[in-house]
Amino acid sequence: MTTDKTGAPTTVTAGTDRFTIAVDGQRVGLVAFVDHNGQRIFLHTEVDDAYEGRGLAGILVSEALAATRDAGLRIVAVCPMVAGYLDKHHDFDDVLDPLTADVKRFLQTVQNG
Repeated sequence: MTTDKTGAPTTVTAGTDRFTIAVDGQRVGLVAFVDHNGQRIFLHTEVDDAYEGRGLAGILVSEALAATRDAGLRIVAVCPMVAGYLDKHHDFDDVLDPLTADVKRFLQTVQNG
């Protein structure tokens, strides 16, 4: 079990379009994604303001990226939080794909659809 900077236990749960993080059983954050052509495109990360500064976004992103690699998917970071994490943690470089024009077109169809 992973704990945040205060020592509180955290739980990361995978869903169909997001990973969520809970502290003491209360959901306090998420990272949203969409899967497309063998890639998991990370769109947005948020953590409840009351829980900022506890390292929760880093825990959430790390576990989401590890689960993505374990699922055999490649990573595309649209979300600035995920991109920033990947800039500092190069252990996912082997499964990282750039944000291409094709991915951007796909995202436009998803957002407009």
